Amino acid sequence: MKSSAQVIGLPVISIQTGVQLGQVKSLVINPEKGTVDFLIVDQENWEISMKAIPFRNVIGIGEFAVTVEEERAVLDLNVIPIANELVNKKIAIKQAKVMTRKGQLLGEATEFYVDEETGEITGIEVQIGNDSRVVRADHVITYGKDLLIVHEDAQQTLVSDVDALLSLKGTQVQPLIEQIAPKSFENEIDELRKKQIDMLTGKRVLKDIFDANGQVLISKDTILTKEDVMRAQEEGLDVVIELSMNVE
Repeated sequence: MKSSAQVIGLPVISIQTGVQLGQVKSLVINPEKGTVDFLIVDQENWEISMKAIPFRNVIGIGEFAVTVEEERAVLDLNVIPIANELVNKKIAIKQAKVMTRKGQLLGEATEFYVDEETGEITGIEVQIGNDSRVVRADHVITYGKDLLIVHEDAQQTLVSDVDALLSLKGTQVQPLIEQIAPKSFENEIDELRKKQIDMLTGKRVLKDIFDANGQVLISKDTILTKEDVMRAQEEGLDVVIELSMNVE
């Protein structure tokens, strides 16, 4: 389990080349799932657009570095519509007020903890008066931009620190996160799809790209057309990411 502060600022290292690809700038939170879905990566040479690593592409988060298999694991944010959508929601957790669903203010979130294997948020550190306590993430109902809503019984299950939270691992009740009706981002997604097409059209595919049924969707050495990219988009985000990581 890592705190966000332990992850932000870590160098990102390619296992394949041993080269530092940048530093972790921030964590992108999925409020519906209660997970960290992407790591935003910063590097001085990248001035035009933001780069991100899908959490599933992270090999490990250690004391000294975040490791990925290869440089292609770091993607342009413009080719990942869901990442842009999550970034625009601006869910930071830190400095958000923590309130029960009945309106009682518990305090202010000062830190949060993440399972480095899965990206799941496991706990939120809350400043309550002069004391600091940790709320178990399975008691969080809503992750909002300025406010976290928790169940009333969160007050009875506060733990003193992250070590106490670790001792509860595997004993948590079924997660209580309630799904939030997603906002409409159709216009933004349409624009991002166009950017994907612009960025990928004309590039050569380095390996066969498969659809959800295991059939070859785009063959190796294909020079991508607009139609090729649109077919990948129709297959879903995972296929677009796979395609983006395997072109030149």
